Amino acid sequence: MGFFERYLTLWVGFCIIAGVALGHFMPAPFHYLGEMEYARVNIPVALLIWVMIIPMLMKIDLHALSGVRKYWRGIGVTLFVNWLIKPFSMALLASFFIAGIFRQWLPAEQIDSYIAGLILLATAPCTAMVFVWSSLTEGEPHFTLSQVALNDLIMIFAFAPIVGLLLGLSSISVPWETLFLSVLLYILIPLIIANLWRWLIFRGSQKSIRMERTLKTLHPYSLMALLFMLILLFGFQGEQILKQPTIIALLAVPILIQVFFNSGLAYLLSRAVRSPHCVAGPSALIGASNFFELAIAVAISLFGFSSGAALATVVGLLIEVPAMLFAVTVINKTRGWYECRDGVMPHDECCPA
Repeated sequence: MGFFERYLTLWVGFCIIAGVALGHFMPAPFHYLGEMEYARVNIPVALLIWVMIIPMLMKIDLHALSGVRKYWRGIGVTLFVNWLIKPFSMALLASFFIAGIFRQWLPAEQIDSYIAGLILLATAPCTAMVFVWSSLTEGEPHFTLSQVALNDLIMIFAFAPIVGLLLGLSSISVPWETLFLSVLLYILIPLIIANLWRWLIFRGSQKSIRMERTLKTLHPYSLMALLFMLILLFGFQGEQILKQPTIIALLAVPILIQVFFNSGLAYLLSRAVRSPHCVAGPSALIGASNFFELAIAVAISLFGFSSGAALATVVGLLIEVPAMLFAVTVINKTRGWYECRDGVMPHDECCPA
């Protein structure tokens, strides 16, 4: 894990402080950027998201889909958790905590928006960061690549319908045109650009070296785009956070429960179907982490910078690293227990280095 990724929570914390301070003392520039919209899509955010997402998507080879059959048990578990459990369990958790237990401590006008943000977060499975989590559990890299490629393909078709369904069930108005436009802008087009870029790189000689050099060049811009967008978001959220600083802690509760529930469920299901540990580890982590860049972009498009939805998705980013590192620790420490059952293949029999 790189230096930035290891201390992501710390950088997000700095962005919160910087954004809140700048938004409080210099609100004009933030409002100017917030008004730069077309068809309810904020142009600066769209550009920042592309700079963030495209380098991540370039790591994903859609040709890896050909290897899905080899890991069908692990793929099946992850798809079940990602698309049939995770979004719906989050909708229930959000309703139970945000619209129920925590309602009296949250601004009433933002309750629906918070729920929407949590739903968006849970409906976007993680992409690039999964490779980091997988490597920390000595996960099978080909399985991880196959699963991430499949999730990206599924997101093109399933993200908008599932989000629309869950928002509708939560009695939240669904701007379908903006939702489908967000899928086009933040999933389909970046995926096409990333794969075209990959194709151009792999046409010539020294493919691996050229790809590594390209990703190394783009990485700082991707990080700067993420940090700038976080400052922008918290610049708009500053007054609300200053008035009710407990909001972030309250929003973190359903997110943390969702992370541990889904990772645990995927891990136990993998053991039940006798997937090897090197598949179960990444399966559990893919089932728990989120594609927060996409969730943040769609939340801003649907509800705006100053919405509770945008804040909820950023809270997911804030707690992502510590929560996932804890999940990684549990997975590594329970390897012996996982592999002691008859029928579960040991790590070295199925996942050669």
